[in-house]
This record gives sequence, C-alpha cells and structure tokens, in this order.
Amino acid sequence: MSGGWWCAGVRWPGQVPELGWSRGGDRRVSVLAYGAGLGFRALGERHCVGARGNVCPLGAVVPGRSTGGRCAECARLDRAHSVAADTMADDPRTYRVYLAWFGPGMVKVGITGEERGAARLREQGAVVFSWLGRGPLMAARRTEEVLRAALGVPDRIPYARKRAVRGRLPGREERAAEVAELYRRAARLEGGGWPESLERLPLEVVDQAAVFGIDRAPAPVRSVRELVDGGVVAGRLVAAAGPDLHLAVDGVGVVVLDTRLITGWDLAAVPPEAVSEEAVSEEAASTGVVSAGTVSAVAESDVRVPLIDIGGGGVQGGLF
Repeated sequence: MSGGWWCAGVRWPGQVPELGWSRGGDRRVSVLAYGAGLGFRALGERHCVGARGNVCPLGAVVPGRSTGGRCAECARLDRAHSVAADTMADDPRTYRVYLAWFGPGMVKVGITGEERGAARLREQGAVVFSWLGRGPLMAARRTEEVLRAALGVPDRIPYARKRAVRGRLPGREERAAEVAELYRRAARLEGGGWPESLERLPLEVVDQAAVFGIDRAPAPVRSVRELVDGGVVAGRLVAAAGPDLHLAVDGVGVVVLDTRLITGWDLAAVPPEAVSEEAVSEEAASTGVVSAGTVSAVAESDVRVPLIDIGGGGVQGGLF
C-alpha cells in the first residue's frame, strides 16, 4: 500500500453528495458539484477497509468486484453491530419506518434512526419516499415484517435493478402515486398486526430526482464493473444517486461508478493533460485525489476499467 488517501464512498449528510476519505486516523470530505470534472487512477491492490472505524488487522486483499470492500472477518464484525442484525433490541433511540420508490414496481420498506433524517433514503438512491411511522426499534422492525407478509413489500432492492430504470423514469405524478397507494394499503393494517407502539405519520411524498440530478442528466449506458491496478476513471459528474456517481465520458456516454467499488484502493490524481495517456508522472501519482481535501478536476475524460452495459449484463471489452 502506498499510504495515500482511501475513499470511504459517497455520503449524503445533506442534499449535496460528498466523498469521504481516510488516511490512518485522519478523515476528510470532498463536496461534489454537478458539472464538475472528477478523475483518478487506481494504484496497487485493493485492501479491506476494516470494520466500525478500525483498520483490518490482516491488511487483507479483497476482490475488485466486492461492493462491501471487507474481508470475511471484518464483514462479520461490521454486520454484528448493525441495526440490520437485530442485536440491539434495547436500543433506546427512536426509529422511523419509510416507504421508498426506485422505479415502477420497485417500492421497499425500511427503517432508519430518526436523528438521521432522510440521509438513509439518499444513501439508497430512493427517488421518492414517504415516512410511514415512528417508534422503538423493535416496533419498527415488526412493521417491516407485517408489510412484507401482508402486502408483499420487500425490504431491499438490488442496485443493478435501480440503475437499469434510473434513466427512464415516469413523471413526477406517477412516481408519487405509487408511494401514496402503498401508504394507504399499509395504513389499513392498523389494528391488524400494526404494533401499538408505532405512531403512524401522515403521508408526505418527497421526490428527490432533482437532488440527484437525474431529472436533467442523460440516461446512463454503462457501469464500472471493477477497478484494476492502473485503471483510470475520469469524466464530468452529471448526477448522483445513493452510492452511484454518473459521469459523462467522451465517446462512451454516461457511465455509473458505484463508489462502493473504490473503497480500499489507493487513488492518485489524473493530470488534465494526461488523462488519455498510459503514463502518469511520479509527482501526479504521489499526489492523491484528495491531497488537499478536494477531488481532482479533469479537463478531459477517459475510462480504462472493465465496464458492463446497464441492463444487459455484457462486459465491454478493449478497455486497455
């Protein structure tokens, strides 16, 4: 490992996406802006990002296609302390149950800590959402189970499915109508399995297409399958949703970069005049993408990593 900055992926603390970075105990963020250039070159091997803020004791190398970015042991430790593991039944915090819409026929139910607001919905790339209720953790979990059993509502939707429809979504009214209909069906369950300790919240449909920029950006055509040593990803940021960055790349179109694939890599800046060249100067290679806490801006665009056609599953060849 070169000891540079590691990307921690996209964060959505507000309505503007940020890239988180770590180097040892240091933490930084880069605020992203639509229309700006973004580029980097991956160096060496991909290493486990550790668990719960702790460095992986093994320094394990992990597969490039893993969206978790952790070795088996760190993944187990990370999940053991998550809300999803149901190991915190005595958690005193208040949780909210939400309904999230990602595309036609793709509505899920989920929970998030009330203090986080809608950050969880932005992290998942929910185009539309509404709160359903609020209460203790186990009541929120019970509501998830009731909706799955009674209404057939899933608690997760694969990112590949979300990406496949993101560029051809129906209009705002149609998006809102599907969430409102599910809310009405869920509300009718009160008194029939709905936990008494969960307070139902009023329907308030929130549309985040403008926040993500997907209402004005071209539809994505391909997505990054994995990074490789020396692989370049550079383009103009036109949209973002959940962990995905949509980059306009000359001669290719809009390419989706799932930032979960770049965690654990050492990343170097791509000089504007050398984006399409094979070599990167020693100075550029040692200047991390966030050496000053900012993402490297690029004048040109280029992608030299394996790509997959969105919705088709085919791998684009000839990238190196």
